[in-house]
Order: sequence, then structure tokens, then C-alpha cells
Amino acid sequence: MNSFDYSHILTKAVDELSDSQSYKGLFQQHKEGTPLPSSTSLRQIVELARAILFPGYFGNSTVNKHTIPYHIGVNVESLYNLLIEQIQAGLCFGQENNGLKINEEPCRETAALLAARFISKLSELRRILATDVEAAYYGDPAATCFGEIISCYPAIRAISNYRIAHELLILGVPLIPRIITEMAHSETGIDIHPGAQIGHHFTIDHGTGVVIGATCIIGNNVKLYQGVTLGAKSFPLDENGNPIKGIPRHPILEDDVIVYSNATILGRVTIGKGATVGGNIWVTEDVPAGARIVQHKR
Repeated sequence: MNSFDYSHILTKAVDELSDSQSYKGLFQQHKEGTPLPSSTSLRQIVELARAILFPGYFGNSTVNKHTIPYHIGVNVESLYNLLIEQIQAGLCFGQENNGLKINEEPCRETAALLAARFISKLSELRRILATDVEAAYYGDPAATCFGEIISCYPAIRAISNYRIAHELLILGVPLIPRIITEMAHSETGIDIHPGAQIGHHFTIDHGTGVVIGATCIIGNNVKLYQGVTLGAKSFPLDENGNPIKGIPRHPILEDDVIVYSNATILGRVTIGKGATVGGNIWVTEDVPAGARIVQHKR
């Protein structure tokens, strides 16, 4: 039998942790009828979306051209129901954290509408993801087929999560888009904010350590390598000393730009059409169209 009694230490810790000042800003109080988003359900949503966007590669591998309408129909119905639940949770979270009064029924009605609108965008999502797969394949001599790109490449996993999240963000869904991109971030090391605007035929070679900020604008046929940061410089502050949010603060990459590994591009600068940024470079000024900037040997 343990002769030591540390209950007074545990009691003191409970008292300290229960002090309202200690958890100020860190506590989400549950209210009846206001569910929180579920990471498990959101993973299911992403996997269902992948099964619809890339049939046969994800989900049921026995799908064929005769059974595909059935499989997509089943997946769309499951996706729709899960989306309603999770979008509602996101909307309720957004209302509560913006100090708005929560009304459950309109919240659910809005969630159903947004879920349907998202599903209506899936064919366009598939079209643009097909261009990303194509860009990855033709941009990598080691790739043997499109199937290898879809099944294995972390860039396609991260970009597909981003494109799903971006559509939800455009629809006005709070919180959920960021969770979805952070899932890909933890799986691949590629951090793409759902607010970034990215054109077609986009690819990231290798991918680990890539960061793409919320207000980035990336054109068509752009290729990044591992370790690239498209970030912001120090934030301007308001009269109270708080960072000013929502302003354009990340780079613009025009069409046909290539950025090599470990380059860091900061601030609202423009990398002109067809420009090449070499590896291990720090860029804080505009780069003209067609330019090629590299490190100079001393």
C-alpha cells in the first residue's frame, strides 16, 4: 500500500486549473444544440470526396464504368449527410465566437444548402485536380503514370485537401476549411491556407516544408519545390498595437513561375510571369516577368 499522500498537491492543481482566469480564451463551453466540428467526421468527408473525385483510387477499389454511378451516388449521399452535420457545427462555432445568437434550425437549413452547393462544385474540382495531376506527372521524370501521382504523391493529397477547403471557405463555412488543410499539413508537411487563390496545373515537387499563406495569389502552371515559403513580413499594427488582419500580405506568383527549394518570398511582392526563383534565396521585392534570380558566387 502506498504510504505517500499527495492529494493536497492534486487538489491544489485542480483549484488552479479551474480558476476562470487561467482558462480565459482557452475554453469552449458546450451549449445544447451547438455541436463542435469532429475531426473524425471531417476525415470521413475528405476520404469520401477523394473517392468521388478519384474513383477506384480511393474508396471501393472494385468500381468499374458500369457500377460507377451507383458508387458515386452512395458516396454523394453519405458526403451530403456528413457535410450538413459538420457545416452546421462550423456555423454554430462561427456564430458563437462572433457573439451572435445561435438559432439551431436556420443554422441547419443553411448547412444543408451549403452542403448541396459544395457537392455541385465537385465536377469542377475534379476538372482542376486533373490538371494538378497532369502537372505533377509531366513535371517529374521519376513518375511512371497518373495513377502513381494520385496514389502516392503528397502534393496531390495536400492540394486536394486545399481545393476542398477553399470551396468551403468561399461558401462562407467557418473553421472547417482550416481543419481540413491542417489535416494535410500534419500528413504531408505541406501547409496551404484555404484562403490562398491557386490556379490550374499547380504542383509541388517533394513538398515537405512548403508554406503558402492566406492571401497568396498563385497563377496557372506554377511549380514549387520543397521548403518554399510564400509568407508575410512583420504585420502592421493598429492604434492599439494589435496586428491588422485581413490585409493582403503574401506574395503574388503569376503564370508559369518556378520557385526552387528553400526559397523564401515574403510580403505583397509580385513574381512576374515566367520568372524563376533559385533555391535558398530571400526575396522581398518584385521580380520582373521572365527574370531568373539565383545566388551569386563571391
